[in-house]
Amino acid sequence: MFKIGDFSKLTRVSAKMLRHYDEIGLLRPARIDPHNGYRYYSAAQLPRLNRIIALKDLGFSLEQIAGLLADDLPPEELYGMMKLRRAEIEARLQAEQRRLDQVAARLRYIEQEKAQPRYEVVLRAVAPQLMACLRQVVPDTGDPVAAMFDELEAHAAAHQARAFHSPLMIVHEADFRETDVEVEVAVPLTHAIPETERIRVRTIAGSPSMACVVYTGEYEKSEEALSALTIWIETHGYHITGPFREVYLRFSADMAEQLGLPEAFLTQEAGAFVTELQIPISREET
Repeated sequence: MFKIGDFSKLTRVSAKMLRHYDEIGLLRPARIDPHNGYRYYSAAQLPRLNRIIALKDLGFSLEQIAGLLADDLPPEELYGMMKLRRAEIEARLQAEQRRLDQVAARLRYIEQEKAQPRYEVVLRAVAPQLMACLRQVVPDTGDPVAAMFDELEAHAAAHQARAFHSPLMIVHEADFRETDVEVEVAVPLTHAIPETERIRVRTIAGSPSMACVVYTGEYEKSEEALSALTIWIETHGYHITGPFREVYLRFSADMAEQLGLPEAFLTQEAGAFVTELQIPISREET
């Protein structure tokens, strides 16, 4: 028999950890002296301890290891747990590879531009949203688009259906254009409302992978921000899978109080506007 200190030296497992294994029932001492409470271990326990160490190295929790050590564990269950662990490791490796790619892309940008990127791009999922929508070709994205939003907001307000989310504009063009642009403006709804000859109610699709960039200030910055976003997408090896969107996180509006617009989104200062550009992307070509 080995005292706990000697067993610790032999196995290179700390005495503190051996005591913890005892407390949770993972590795009980072969004997405990009833007079002084000293723990004693047997060489016959080494295979079990080595299995614990090996399973810990595979990333299993101590709770999972306790189940894996059961004598009556069916082989198919052990096989299934190992497959699940492999899938978890592969997913983590893929996530780390994406981070590595992002670091490499930023290094290339800094090397070329001798500066930090002006716009920070983030990749995230976007949920679908029920919205009142109005789609048409406009000569420009200024006053004509504002008039479209006014029409939608009035319709949503009339049916008391305005949701506490940001309105958005989808640009149905392959490239950024300043004139004769086909756009679809959308206002979020709490529930479906009647349609009109011009206004449609539909669920705007979300995306599990949306490249997003936020800018502050006047809308003239959209072209520059969009350019930065598309460069990021190309540099990181993604493909665009749908039209880009402008989501208005902070904006101005006439008759905001009468229309019941959420105050949290409103400002009268153009310099305080906050806009997010979104582009759905994928690693696979469409």
